[in-house]
Amino acid sequence: MGEIIRAVGAEDMVKIAVITAPDIAERARQIHHLSPTATAALGRTLLGASLLGNMLKGEKDTVTLRLSGGGPGGNVVAVSDSAGNVRGYMDEPRADLPTRADGKLDVGGLIGRDGTLTVSRDLGLKEPYIGSVQLVTGEVADDLAAYFVESEQVGTAVGLGVLVGTDRAVRAAGGFIVQLLPGAPEELVGRLEENVTMMDALTTILDEDGAEEVIRQVLKGMEPRILDRERVEYRCYCSRERIAEGLQSLGTATLRELAAEDRPAEIRCRFCGLDYLFPAQELSALADGLGKR
Repeated sequence: MGEIIRAVGAEDMVKIAVITAPDIAERARQIHHLSPTATAALGRTLLGASLLGNMLKGEKDTVTLRLSGGGPGGNVVAVSDSAGNVRGYMDEPRADLPTRADGKLDVGGLIGRDGTLTVSRDLGLKEPYIGSVQLVTGEVADDLAAYFVESEQVGTAVGLGVLVGTDRAVRAAGGFIVQLLPGAPEELVGRLEENVTMMDALTTILDEDGAEEVIRQVLKGMEPRILDRERVEYRCYCSRERIAEGLQSLGTATLRELAAEDRPAEIRCRFCGLDYLFPAQELSALADGLGKR
């Protein structure tokens, strides 16, 4: 489980959402057998998606983040519901890189910088709202901040971090999104920038003091006030019925070809790793169902 805390400051002219969710990043590591750098890469993406998902209004709304930077980790994908419950995967979960010169995990190198961050919001309309920006660093937080500025014209500071221990397990994971509300005085921009620059390392704060200390440091001197808290978790919505619908999208001919092989089709959920077996007889039934539509 994790938690998202929402707060405001500077006479309600600034809003911040902070997530602390080491369990989410650790669950992803265990499901996908992630390398240390991949744990940080997918973990940051999951945390960012959870924060964005928690901003959605509709109960059935979802948001998907996809980072495609051409790095050895391949595509990194995270999907969140409107409560902030999230799931995700990356193409090459075992890919890894040496640490950077400063001793930090090379997330930007693993994801790559030659590509895009795509944010897709499914709001229950005919088509999802899709925004895409060129990757800035591949470190996830900088790229999300660029997305807000370029696609939504909202000045935003984003911080995301995953602390991986020497045993490869996640020790701390979390992040924040802070934004000025309409009508906020320009002087607040400089104060926020200074606070974010001067704050302690994000994962250190989360590991030693917790999410409320992130709020205190980012909104230093702005009399922050906590509005609410919400529990979030790594949650997959796969089911046998959903997988069957996906199989039917292959079409009647393909389903009959699979059934003719006379062996079960094994489908693994990319998000949670569960395996679903569909015997030849069931594949034929799915094909027959399509024929009756």
